[in-house]
Parts: sequence; C-alpha cells; structure tokens
Amino acid sequence: MSTFRFLPLIAVVLVAALPGLTHGMPPVSAAFQDQTTQGDTNEITSGGKAWVEFAGYGSTASRTPFWFHANQWGIVPTSGQILSLRAGVEARRFLTKDSQSKSNWSVVYGAEFVANGAAHSKFLIPQAYAGLAFKSFQLTVGRRKQYVGFNDNELGTGSYMWSGNALPIPRIQLGFENYVPLIKNFIYFKGFYSDGLLDGKRPVTSELKLHNKGLFVRLGKPTGTVQLHGGFNHAVQWGGKSPYFTENGQMPSGLDKYWYVITGFKPNGKLKDVSSFDNANRIGNHVASLDFGLELNLKSVNILFYRQNLIEDGSLFYLNNVKDGLNGVTFTMKNQEVRNFTLDKLTFEVLYTKSQGGSEAVDGNAIRGKDDYFNNAQVRDGWSYYGRGLGTPFITPQSENDWPRYADFFTNNNRVWVVHTGMKGKLTGAIWTTKLSLSSNQGTYDVPLPSKLLQFSGVVGLEKQVEWLGGSVIKGAVSADAGEFLDDAFGLMLSIRKNLSF
Repeated sequence: MSTFRFLPLIAVVLVAALPGLTHGMPPVSAAFQDQTTQGDTNEITSGGKAWVEFAGYGSTASRTPFWFHANQWGIVPTSGQILSLRAGVEARRFLTKDSQSKSNWSVVYGAEFVANGAAHSKFLIPQAYAGLAFKSFQLTVGRRKQYVGFNDNELGTGSYMWSGNALPIPRIQLGFENYVPLIKNFIYFKGFYSDGLLDGKRPVTSELKLHNKGLFVRLGKPTGTVQLHGGFNHAVQWGGKSPYFTENGQMPSGLDKYWYVITGFKPNGKLKDVSSFDNANRIGNHVASLDFGLELNLKSVNILFYRQNLIEDGSLFYLNNVKDGLNGVTFTMKNQEVRNFTLDKLTFEVLYTKSQGGSEAVDGNAIRGKDDYFNNAQVRDGWSYYGRGLGTPFITPQSENDWPRYADFFTNNNRVWVVHTGMKGKLTGAIWTTKLSLSSNQGTYDVPLPSKLLQFSGVVGLEKQVEWLGGSVIKGAVSADAGEFLDDAFGLMLSIRKNLSF
C-alpha cells in the first residue's frame, strides 16, 4: 500500500495534539526549517544568538523522506533512522564600547556543530566563520550558510544552483551583505566575490577549487509599491585533479588560468601545458543562473514574482534552453487579524530542466544542446559537495535512487519538471508549515529512464514555544514520498530546541 495514504491521518493527529500540549504559550517567529539569509536593508544591528537542539527522525523505509533531508545544509542523513544533537552560535558586534556613538565597523562570527547517530554516524561542522565589516561591506573567512538569488528559500524548492542542500563550502568572501544605494531611492545593488576549496577527495576528482561571484540590482524605492530585481550568480569548479581530458591527471591551475575561470572566456589554444580539451573549452565546470524578479508591495500583501534562467554552456545565448528555469510567485500577507487559523505566506513554483537545449550537442553553431545539468565531462562527480547536490535537490545524485547508473557522473536524473507549493501560517498559537511537490523524472539524454516517472514528496510541520527548560521550542513534522521514482517512505520528526539571545 502506498505510504502517502496515511499522511492526512497523521497530519490531523499532529495538528490536534501539539497545540493542546502547549496551550497558553505565545507563538514563536520561525518556521521548522532554520533560515539564514542575507539582509535586504542598509541597517546593520548588533546582537547574537545561540541554540541547542535535540532531534529524532523515524522512517518506514531505509531512507529518509525527501523533504526531511533536502535543503537542510547537508546535516540530515539520508539513512532513515536518526538521532541528532545540534548546537551553534552566531553574532555581530560593533567595534566600540560607547553605546551613544555610531560605529561603522563590526565583527561577525559563528559556529555550528552537529552530531548524528545513524547508519553512518558523523560529526559535522556546518558553520565556522569570522568576518570584519565596514557598514555593509564585509570580509568573511570560513564556512557559512547563505542563500543567493531571487526565490523563496523558506517555502520553495530552493535556488537552482545554491539551494542550501549541501554543507556550506569554506571560502574567503568579500562583498556587500545588504543592498546599498547607487542612486538613492532608485538604484540599489549588492554582490560578492569569493574563492574556496571543495572536498579534498571526491569519487572521481580531487583537490578542486571553487570560484563564485554574484551581482544583484534592485530598482525602486525601498518602501515603494513596485521594485524590479535582476542579477547573476556564477560559479566554477577548477584547478583540481581528474582522470578525464587532462594532462597527467592535472586540471589547469595557477594565476595564468584564473583569468579564464573568472571571465568564462575560452583559451582558444593560447595556453601551454594543458590538454587539447581545456584549450578548446572553458576552464573548469561552470554553473550559473540569470535571475529576474518583480516585487509588488501592496497594502495587504507583498507579491514577489521571480525567474531563474539556467546557464551551463552557450544554450541560453541561442535561447535553445529558454524553456528551462525556476519560475515562482510568493504572497506574504500583511496586517493579519488575530485568529485561530491564518495563512501568512503562500508560494507556487514550477521548475523545468528537460530541454537542456535539445538532444544534440554541436559546438560552433546555434545547436548547443545536451547541457547535462550538474554533470561535466571533466569534473565527473559534478556540481556537488560531500555527495550532496549544491543546487536544486530535484536533480538527484545517483546514490539517492536505484535507477540505472550513468557511468561515474554525479546525477542520472537531471531532466525533470516540478510543480510545487509551500504554505505557512498560524494555528491556535502554533506555526504550521507545509511543502508539497509533484515531479516528473526522465533521467538524462544519454541514459533515459524507462518512462516519465511521477513522484510526490510532501511535509507538514508544526512548532510552538513551551515552558520546558525555561522556554523552549518544540517541533514536529510528518513527511511522505510516494510514486515511481523513489521508494515509498513515511517519516516522523520531533525535536526540542533552546534558543538564547545576547
């Protein structure tokens, strides 16, 4: 029997029981998934937070349901039965002892630790960073959670190329954390430039470096009715070792190759001591997105329309893969009346990656298909970090499904479409959240699946503040997978978290 048939019953039980257990306590202000986002204003505030959390996960299958582990920064194992202890601290402090004076300089720091007891128990450090900032301009060193791009990170499927699905990558980053005015009340911008290191030993490659940069522009007053957004995010895996299309196993590295990494230009035979493959193609594995957004700040609701275009070679230039992309709209309600039940936020998304410019790849003309998203001929283990995809979790690693292998590439399923909705609101003082996704999976052009396989994945969560331990937050969620692509699974998550502010 398909496990998703039990989802409504369990959801009703959870909805009914949790508010009763926590009757009389005030609501908290966070959803069941932790969110760490870059700010969107010029105001920089000082303060810090710390937390300790204990969580348990159970599953009817040997695998964790999709929405329990997807976009959780790589800290939730995929092995089904899990006990997890987590603790962390994050803070910003101004470099002045005089509370009456205004300081433009501040320091930021953070650390997070996760101990997982599962089929393959691990100790993880999702965050460990420190930084120095002058107003919004900040230098940060280390591993830090951050979202990039125009989309709803809380209720959506995640940004196409940086979704929060894998552990953060250690890097040195310089940039503007918040929008700053180029022309006040008209043009604002923020951006970053960074270089980092990927996991040292991967399934195929090793010693890879990461280059990543982004620039985003907003048109309109910060409090205006209409705002236009635009920007790009560009990343490159390069400089490591690979047994494919290299000279003596070494990919191009060094400062003389760095220019081609950051610009995306092809060497066109100008480089020495590199393979013919590298001289004819871009240096490294390039992944990028071109983002657009329209924001309507109305009296009773804020509406954000967004679109992320996918770039992995020249297909978008010729508009061959223009069908592919992430499309979404988010409604954030304002001035809600106090009621027992509210819908505070609603998101709809459609992700499509099946075109890839077509089934043919011919360089040198307008036919630039078979983009093979998140795979690369040289970086065969692809757009991943410690086995998890860095981008949308719906382009799944081969290790997370039982369908035919696609050689030693990262994914055997990058031709998908997804229809998704996410919702959030209040229920008798508790906060409820849900994500519901229906996907069609077709494998890859070279190794297609036997048919278009439909898959449902959903999660329903509740959380509320309680008096235990001097004030804590308890969270509960049920999740189910049912369909043709993944094995059916039904799971339950319960946790208690103690938050501290300083």
